[in-house]
Amino acid sequence: MIRPDATPEGAPAGPFSAPAWDVGRVVLEPPGRPLVMGVINLTPDSFWAGSRPSGVEATVEHALALAAAGADLLDLGAESTRPGAGFVEPAAEQDRLLPVLETLRAATDLPLSVDTRHGATAAAALDAGADVINDIGGGGDPDMFPLAATRDCGLVLMHMQGTPGTMQDAPTYGDVTAEVTGWLAARCRLAEDAGVPQARLVVDPGIGFGKTLDHNLALLRDLRAVAVGRPLLVGASRKSFIGMITGATVEERLPGSLAALGTAWSGGATVVRVHDVAASVQFLEVTRAIAGP
Repeated sequence: MIRPDATPEGAPAGPFSAPAWDVGRVVLEPPGRPLVMGVINLTPDSFWAGSRPSGVEATVEHALALAAAGADLLDLGAESTRPGAGFVEPAAEQDRLLPVLETLRAATDLPLSVDTRHGATAAAALDAGADVINDIGGGGDPDMFPLAATRDCGLVLMHMQGTPGTMQDAPTYGDVTAEVTGWLAARCRLAEDAGVPQARLVVDPGIGFGKTLDHNLALLRDLRAVAVGRPLLVGASRKSFIGMITGATVEERLPGSLAALGTAWSGGATVVRVHDVAASVQFLEVTRAIAGP
């Protein structure tokens, strides 16, 4: 596992390096740039319409198009986690998820991630061929860590203050970087104590999940600290903080999303979670070429 060298404050990022991530059947090694995780939403109410095609056939077709555009792995979510979203029962979540996951697993060997905070859904997804549990609840379900410890999979632990339904009511921190970093480190220790191998863990500061604009910007500035010595996932694609800065609608936020990719690069992220795979891959490949060997 390779740790990125520290970049002095204010200095430009040099050639990229980031830790590899063991997801069980394969070790994902960043190819001189962050790995690109393409987003596929299986919900009727996720905030970006372009990520939620309708029906199994259309969704699998969309997923394979993201793979062809250069995605290194794909992330399927069947419970909307936009601000104010309601709770989805695990059974309903699985009804949306499993037909797509099973069909997609048969169609591609690309690593597949499932975005869920429910242990029962994670178990069903792993049975259906998923490689990664992307847990926005950070192991809040008591079944999650024991499950990940006994299965051959990767595990993402994300920070969120509150729940999707309440997280933007009044997010408050004394020092957002210190508190998020401490929380992620503590959750990683609990996962490891439960038997999850350290090499399987990735941390995510949860940009937009229970944070104000200033909180999000502070975390993006301090990504190397937030990583707590683990591989780091950054998901900032088309999020509302971009609109708060620029006034752009969700449909207009691709340029701001690419700016956040530049920050993920300099912050040593192993994975970036994006809606716009082709544009993101092109941005990162050009950045890599400019950075040099």
